[in-house]
Amino acid sequence: MSRVPVRQILCLLPLLLLGVVAVQHRSVLAEGIGHLRGAEWPWLLAAAGATCLTWVAAAFTRQGAVVERLPRRRLLVTQFAAGAANHLLPTGLGASAVNLRFMTVCGVPLARSSAALALYLLAESVGRVGLLAALLLAFPHALRLGTLLPHGALGPLLWAVGGVVAVAAVVLAAVRRLRDAVLSFLRTALGEARSVHARPARAFALWGGSLAFPALQATGLAAVGQALGLPVPPAHIAVAYLAATVAVALVPTPGGLGSVDAALIVALVAAGGPVAVTTAVVLAYRIITVWVPLLPGALTLGALVRLKVI
Repeated sequence: MSRVPVRQILCLLPLLLLGVVAVQHRSVLAEGIGHLRGAEWPWLLAAAGATCLTWVAAAFTRQGAVVERLPRRRLLVTQFAAGAANHLLPTGLGASAVNLRFMTVCGVPLARSSAALALYLLAESVGRVGLLAALLLAFPHALRLGTLLPHGALGPLLWAVGGVVAVAAVVLAAVRRLRDAVLSFLRTALGEARSVHARPARAFALWGGSLAFPALQATGLAAVGQALGLPVPPAHIAVAYLAATVAVALVPTPGGLGSVDAALIVALVAAGGPVAVTTAVVLAYRIITVWVPLLPGALTLGALVRLKVI
């Protein structure tokens, strides 16, 4: 009986998923490319540069979340591949799986790798929300907040969040095995966090990278806005981007495809942008940040699997 070539299948899987996603969004791709033709190229190059720097910021944050020194080049390449995985699987799962595997291959025990992953996600969330709060304080009129949520939607949303928290608390209280597993993970995570923050270089990488990552993403969108003549100040575009990405953080779609696009359009319109130009900006931005890196990222992901880096 012949052995199933699991590793070869895993190498080809990213390309297969890429094909499926591209076919599903072919109209968006065509329209976005059409808008890019009439844009100012220096600003588009600036957006591409900011996108490349996001992988560097992610690598810094990943290194800052773990005490062990990770191989720099492989860590950076892994972030590029993780970006592709994140756009092919439900939000956050692709990148998390790639980085978890990378850390374990580098010799970090699974429990501590999971704790480092949780610390990274916490730092990234705090950095994004903190940056949004700081910009809202500096530019309080950047968004017409009343247009972001339908009238009367805030109450049901808060009730839904409260219900989820309550159900989780009841399940933890009722299921002892699950409670013990969660408490054990929290102890490991707290220990990892203390060890990381005992090293100033690690703490700086963790929090500096977690702030730089969303800032560079917002910078990329602002650059595309300038390229296409969006009549919204760059700082207000940054506020709109951060508000939109925070709002859709829990939507389980691959890389936020669809949900992020819609939220960005709504947020930019709330910031004062015309609907037609705003739509063009969002489509062009997603071409640069998602679709252009997706094929090389998928190929890199397959190569990392084949070379047993992950």
